[in-house]
Amino acid sequence: MSREKNPLSEIRKRGARTIAVHAGQERSPHGETSEAIYMNSGFTYPDSAMAEARFKGEEGGFIYSRFSNPSVEMFQNRMAQLEGAEAARATATGMAAVTTALMAQVKAGDHVVASRALFGGCRFVVEDYLPRWGVTSTLVDGRRAENFAKAMRAETKLVFLETPTNPTLDLVDIEAVADIAHAHGAVLVVDNVFATPVWQKPLELGADLVVYSATKHIDGQGRALGGIILGSEELIGGDIHTIIRQTGPSISPFNAWIMLKGLETLDLRVRQMTKNAAKVADFLAGHPKVSQAMYPFHQSHTQYELAKKQMSGGSNMVSFEVRGGQEEAFKVADALAIFLISNNLGDAKSIVSHPATTTHQRFSDEVLAELNISDGLLRLSVGLEDADDLIADLGFGLDQI
Repeated sequence: MSREKNPLSEIRKRGARTIAVHAGQERSPHGETSEAIYMNSGFTYPDSAMAEARFKGEEGGFIYSRFSNPSVEMFQNRMAQLEGAEAARATATGMAAVTTALMAQVKAGDHVVASRALFGGCRFVVEDYLPRWGVTSTLVDGRRAENFAKAMRAETKLVFLETPTNPTLDLVDIEAVADIAHAHGAVLVVDNVFATPVWQKPLELGADLVVYSATKHIDGQGRALGGIILGSEELIGGDIHTIIRQTGPSISPFNAWIMLKGLETLDLRVRQMTKNAAKVADFLAGHPKVSQAMYPFHQSHTQYELAKKQMSGGSNMVSFEVRGGQEEAFKVADALAIFLISNNLGDAKSIVSHPATTTHQRFSDEVLAELNISDGLLRLSVGLEDADDLIADLGFGLDQI
């Protein structure tokens, strides 16, 4: 009697939470339940002909952990299936993912258009690093898609943005910008770290590549560094793979294993943190000592309708501006007992940071003003604690000013 095939044996028929737990699993002959950690640098071959064939790409298999490793491949495959991408490559850090993704698309003489509201390190790559290699750039106010269209040139090969932005949580219309980029033959790269793969799918909206700092929500517990680039097999398997292979921004097998473990609870963590963040945003929006609360899924957000269009949840990041500037902002942050002062985000523990003196401190006063990063702005990464405790903690902090 033939045995009926279970339809759930096909990955594409599984839900996102199931994919995050099971996808990409490659078990050794020992049949372990938890993914194995292959902490080796090299691999052996049965004979010299096989070594030659693998180096030529004629035979599959592993060669050297700088560019392929079983633990890393499991993480890449699981993330690709979760994101809906054809392929992925993991890197040592989120900034390695951003730098590799951008550098792989351009050469001397090319031009990049980017949203000016970027994480400090990302803006450094666009504004300072790429020009050293003959790649010019134009920064635009990403809140209006037509600004990208006005900045495009014949030599524009790349468009780069993050949405929601760090730290003011402004939004960029991914679908509209994708249409503009593709009309000019350019590749669109989206940094999706604030939204997470739980709440936003840039590839479905037209992006060509998506990058994450896996250090953030994917790990989710402040344990390890990592990054990942996702997109088509053509883009990922081409220059991106070559740059990683030849220049070495590779993730360690141990860190890739940590990210695999983080993926198993990503959906549950992000959903709960998002529920907490929505309550925190409501509290801050109504507080008399807060001049502005910033949260994409709060109705006070100026781009609320766009948030509802391209995101399925507001995520866990909340920013707010206190009256009185840096001195008063420091008083609030220093008085908090549950929120930790740190520049990380996406952690199970709630975190507060002062962007003007940390993540964006290298920018001039003029640039900070252009980005709406005031001295009174505080950024929150809302964690898994009891929401009432977080609100009470913020309330006490605000009472100090």
